[in-house]
Amino acid sequence: MKIRNHRDFGAGIMYIVIGLFFAILATQYQMGTAAKMGPGYFPFWLGLLMTLLGVLVLLRSFSAKAIIEKIPPFNWRIIGLITGSVLIYGILLPKMGFLVSVVALVFMSASASHEFHWKGTLVNAIFLTAFTYSVFVLGLKLQFPLLPVFFE
Repeated sequence: MKIRNHRDFGAGIMYIVIGLFFAILATQYQMGTAAKMGPGYFPFWLGLLMTLLGVLVLLRSFSAKAIIEKIPPFNWRIIGLITGSVLIYGILLPKMGFLVSVVALVFMSASASHEFHWKGTLVNAIFLTAFTYSVFVLGLKLQFPLLPVFFE
């Protein structure tokens, strides 16, 4: 058998590994029954369902009807920018506050895109700052420093 769609093959392997990981970890918790579920019941069955989905995607990658598709070369710059933006958010949040941290996160992660435009990113940053503020601070009542410490 020849792999025709390398993306589906890789995705299938990933789903199988993650699904089995969670299903195996869930067996350490009490299962219960369908009527009275224990803490391991839902993650176990969800892990098995994800594993089954992975097997189906993996098998589909061998199909004669599968689109021939290779995995593009790994772009370390994009991975670094997105991962770095999350790290910068975590580092900035305690001292610079929620508002500055979210804007930095949005601008840094958006710069990883080939379609980056600062005006659209600014609109996105304003919207996401307002949305996350309303959800986490107003709605869930979580305590975040909003402004940099030197403004308070």
